[in-house]
Amino acid sequence: MTPVETACTAPFDRAWRLHGADRCRSTSACGGTRRGGVRRAATGEEPHSWSSFGARELLAQPAPLSLLRERYPSARILGCSTAGEICGTRVLDDSIVATAVTFESSEVRAAEIELAAGMDSRTAGARLAGALEASGLVHVFVLSDGLAVNGSELVKGLVSALPRVGLTGGLSGDGARFERTLVCLDGAPAQRRVAALGLYGGRLKVGCGSLGGWDCFGPERLVTRSVGNVLYELDGQSALKLYKQYLGDHAVGLPASGLLFPLAVRTDGAEPVVRTILAVDEQAQSMTFAGDVPQGAHARLMKANFERLIDGASGAARTSRKPLHQSNPELAILISCVGRKLVLKQRVEEEVESVRDVLGPSAALTGFYSYGEISPFTPSARCELHNQTMTITTLSER
Repeated sequence: MTPVETACTAPFDRAWRLHGADRCRSTSACGGTRRGGVRRAATGEEPHSWSSFGARELLAQPAPLSLLRERYPSARILGCSTAGEICGTRVLDDSIVATAVTFESSEVRAAEIELAAGMDSRTAGARLAGALEASGLVHVFVLSDGLAVNGSELVKGLVSALPRVGLTGGLSGDGARFERTLVCLDGAPAQRRVAALGLYGGRLKVGCGSLGGWDCFGPERLVTRSVGNVLYELDGQSALKLYKQYLGDHAVGLPASGLLFPLAVRTDGAEPVVRTILAVDEQAQSMTFAGDVPQGAHARLMKANFERLIDGASGAARTSRKPLHQSNPELAILISCVGRKLVLKQRVEEEVESVRDVLGPSAALTGFYSYGEISPFTPSARCELHNQTMTITTLSER
């Protein structure tokens, strides 16, 4: 498997720059050198797939994806809008980062589904997984609309139809605006879409890891009223009112400011999962989260710990290496939560650099900042939707 080429657009510079060797350079307003750890394809070498992660406004324009299609007409192109793009150890905004991959012996197949009116997320996940040929399937990488889906239910549907198959991916983003998100597969990006790449092949090794690094504070409260991913009451009180009390002056910036204060949700007998707010309804006094907040669960507010966030990223990288055994990863797809980016601010590249330190210089790093991450905590654990984590998928055919 070879990450064969990286393409990048950058702020105020809408033309693609396709580069070889191990660098992706741009002379745009953000300047600098973007180290991608990739090499150019040999003459005539056709990639099996492109991943394309970018700012919503750029991804919606026809030119970038049309150029990729013109250059590599038979490659599968999977992409989504983001809350920030990762290219090597650089974190970018208002750009598109694309990575082409050629497999030596593995195959790539793809499927997509539209979230039609009235279709629940679990059904969509099961139907999408069922559209992929089961024989020889090793791993599925999925990208979903980030606002029109219950991520927890989507993952449950996917897992129900993918026994003993690895699953990772993420929910698309829209910066800190939460207006609309896009997903594309071989065509124009669209809202309310979920798409997946199925990876097939006996030589393919895939690892994954997901860790957070947030600290809990305040009392643990009982979820006394909720429906799926919509939370109404904690301890018999308005959840939105309690949440605003904790946020203080930050409450005026909801829902975006809620990214700084996620919820740790614990159900009996299970590891806590982190949930990020997507929307508030003042009339209903409710909050909508990216994944389920089950009635009867316990919830507790969380806040950032800078060093633990960066340690979490390196921990996820170490976990993602283990299934590869002695092989070095050739490609690593990093999906980190937008909340981490907002908290880390100018230190955001430190979490990506910590991944590079663990995975080594030969792995091509690509990815994006998301509204939700899909992965097991460890490769042997149950796949779940996470928020506020760094989630890493590593691949190698060596």
